[in-house]
Amino acid sequence: MSPARPCTGLRAAVAASLGLSEGPAGSTRSGRLLRPPSPTPAAPGARLLRLPGRGSVQAASPERVGWTEALRAAVAELRAGAVVAVPTDTLYGLACSANCSAALGAVYRLKGRSEAKPLAVCLGRVADVYRYCHVRVPEGLLKDLLPGPVTLVMERSEELNKDLNPLTPLVGIRIPDHAFMQELAQMFGGPLALTSANLSSHASSLNVEEFQDLWPHLSLVIDGGPIGDGQSPECRLGSTVVDLSVPGKFGIIRPGCALESTTAVLQQKYGLLPSHGSCL
Repeated sequence: MSPARPCTGLRAAVAASLGLSEGPAGSTRSGRLLRPPSPTPAAPGARLLRLPGRGSVQAASPERVGWTEALRAAVAELRAGAVVAVPTDTLYGLACSANCSAALGAVYRLKGRSEAKPLAVCLGRVADVYRYCHVRVPEGLLKDLLPGPVTLVMERSEELNKDLNPLTPLVGIRIPDHAFMQELAQMFGGPLALTSANLSSHASSLNVEEFQDLWPHLSLVIDGGPIGDGQSPECRLGSTVVDLSVPGKFGIIRPGCALESTTAVLQQKYGLLPSHGSCL
């Protein structure tokens, strides 16, 4: 299993603003609700980088310089143990290194999120899923759903940091259908913890202005422009979360924005049956 990194490079400003200190290695979480940070209007806020163009940027394009700058800046912050705001195919998210226990704690504190609620893991390629999960579905199923607006929940492998979601043997895997996020995960070279960019129980964010109150507690905000149709409530549902941990069955944990297309693949193409207790 990959050891948890001490994250000695964790930005001092992040630690100070969140009131964080690293606990003993291997400590367990009690599932308590962490209080979000107090508003700090005078804080200068995170560095903001706007992605040039929309979607993937061609290698020969002049916009590629700005795209590469944003990727390198995000990777540097993530490797330093910081929390970064990023665009995905569904919502804006908060990302950090899944191997950095201090950064994981920062995400929970920042959102005021119960530590009993697990974080998803973002990867860059379908092939990476086999490193971090015990996969019990056909490879074709993974490739039919990923990249895409789904979170696939499977049994975690020993490669993941034990401080990531210590209360469950499962982990949710995301490969967003978003060129920047796929390149970021590939360039970072390890698992990223990913959650929505909002305080817990608050509305999710479709543009960077909607979570501006969190900027002072972030190291970097990547602005990829508006996501989806801000007038449609369906656009804020997030990814469809599917439990694939039981062979031959699936369970819908959260309907999300891609329920119909996802269940069609699972049932019609692969013959999986809804598990007892599924919200279908």
